Parts: sequence; structure tokens; C-alpha cells
Amino acid sequence: MAQNYKVNELFQTIQGEGTYTGVPAIFIRLQGCDVGCSWCDTKNTWNIDPDKQKPLKALSDHSDQSSCWAAVSAQDMLNEINRLKYTAKLVVITGGEPCMVDLNELTELLHANHFQTQIETSGTYPILTNEQTWVTLSPKVNMRGGKVVLQSALERANEIKHPVGRQKDIDQLDELLKQLSSTEGKTICLQPISQQASATALCSRVCIERNWRLSIQMHKYLGID
Repeated sequence: MAQNYKVNELFQTIQGEGTYTGVPAIFIRLQGCDVGCSWCDTKNTWNIDPDKQKPLKALSDHSDQSSCWAAVSAQDMLNEINRLKYTAKLVVITGGEPCMVDLNELTELLHANHFQTQIETSGTYPILTNEQTWVTLSPKVNMRGGKVVLQSALERANEIKHPVGRQKDIDQLDELLKQLSSTEGKTICLQPISQQASATALCSRVCIERNWRLSIQMHKYLGID
């Protein structure tokens, strides 16, 4: 039986965060998240309201911060990408929390059709995806939902992109990284929360000290989705 995915948005833009900053990308945003980040900028994706279900065509090719969603298969999404004649070859699966569902079928179909895939996850659910998928883990610690970051998710991550507001966030990341035998081959990014000047200065200093990477949410500076 085909996996059912609840899609909030499907649109083409420029990836603004992390390793793939500046790369044209097709974003598939899935509905549903129970992590509860206070600074979340997509709180409209948290709840799955049966009254908000719509056809995929009504939600694709634009981003409007609605809480509407479409129940579709992986093939439905590929068909929609082809219908829209999108040219990007990187598909970013985000949310919400995309790892609340098994992403194997979707990512395998996309790779079979010559796309790259990336997922953006909090690391609080098992990561079920194609082995070639680039996994960006943005660890969420002590959030309202009470979820914990799984060691298996930390191990699978290609990139650990940590939101930072204050020094305590750096300290939390250090504790998480202690769970790993090595960070060899993993990209570590620090991302200032809400573009705060003090957070940006802190992230910049630590990135220089540790030879990590700064992720500045370029799309917000440019005013694009």
C-alpha cells in the first residue's frame, strides 16, 4: 500500500539555510508536528485539522502560511512537480516534523527520477529515508512537546544545524555532540534565532573558534519564501 503524505506546501525557491544555502530547491512541507518550538515560524503546520483538507493543486506553487493540507502519494507529488515544470534538482522535505512518517517511498522515488533529497528534522523521530538523502538535523532540546533528540538521528545526520539565541544553546549542543563517538564528516552549523544581533555575534564567534559554519537564513534577508 502506498504511503499517504499530508502536504502543506509544495513550491520552488532558493534554499536559505545550511550547507545548501543558495541552491535552487523544491520544498515539500508536510503537515503535523508535536515538538512545540516557541520560535517556530511555521506553527500553521502543527495541527492536522480534517476540515482543512484540500486538493494538492490548491496548495502548490505558492507559500501562504496556511494550515491547509492535502493527502497524497509520493507519485502524486512527483506528478505535481512535473506539471509545474520545476527546474530545481534538490527536493527539501521539511515541516512540521517530516520524520513523523516513513519517508523511504518518497525519497526513493525522487532519487529514481534524478533528484537529490534533503530532509530537515528535529531528530526526535526515527529517520526513515533513502540512504543518499542529506539529513539536516536541527536538534530541539527542552521544547514544550517534551521530545528528546534520538542518538540514532544524531548518528544518521549529515549536518547538525543548531538554533542559537544564547550561550546555553551552545552548551546544549555540546552535550548532544558528546553522544557521538566522532563528528568526522558531519557539518556543524549555528543558526541565530530570529536574526538577533547578539545571537548572530555569538554564532559568528563560536564558528570561527571551532571552524563550524554560520547559517544566517539567507531567504529571510532576501525576503523570499
